[in-house]
Amino acid sequence: MKYCSNCGSSNLEFKIPEDDNLKRHICKDCGTIHYTNPNMVVGALCIRDNKILMAKRNIHPRKGFWTLPAGFMENAETVSTGALRETLEETGSKAKIIMPYTMFSLPHINQIHFFYLADLLDDNYGPTSESEEVRLFSESEILWDELAFPTVKKTLEYYIEDNKNKDFSFREEDITIW
Repeated sequence: MKYCSNCGSSNLEFKIPEDDNLKRHICKDCGTIHYTNPNMVVGALCIRDNKILMAKRNIHPRKGFWTLPAGFMENAETVSTGALRETLEETGSKAKIIMPYTMFSLPHINQIHFFYLADLLDDNYGPTSESEEVRLFSESEILWDELAFPTVKKTLEYYIEDNKNKDFSFREEDITIW
């Protein structure tokens, strides 16, 4: 941090504020303490005809790798609204939320990844500016060596396991290293 977002001063120091336990950027001129918090990534595992909707990333990071539609949640939106927006942005398709499905805390990169299980509403999906290719995969067609992120891999593994028993449950876990 180079400037205080409250007063514009460059007179900042990085120290532990009084009655706190973590270092923060503090403006020496106006006294504002600048807190940073984890980013929330939201997405959906969309199913249609027992196949999984996936997108090949056309943006960094992990450009050229396959993922579930997901991205950073925006201010003033709900988690589910963000997941549906990301699905539309990355695949051109609309979905309907079935249930919350997986949540991963990734403290080493200050992120939380949250995926819903969803129904893909129609076959109107395809490439977008964010995805060079979009398609439905059967479980046997998933390109495991070409997945973009560990949270996507784990979500897909849970889905395959749950789909065998037709018993889907919410899972939460911590991932401390990639």
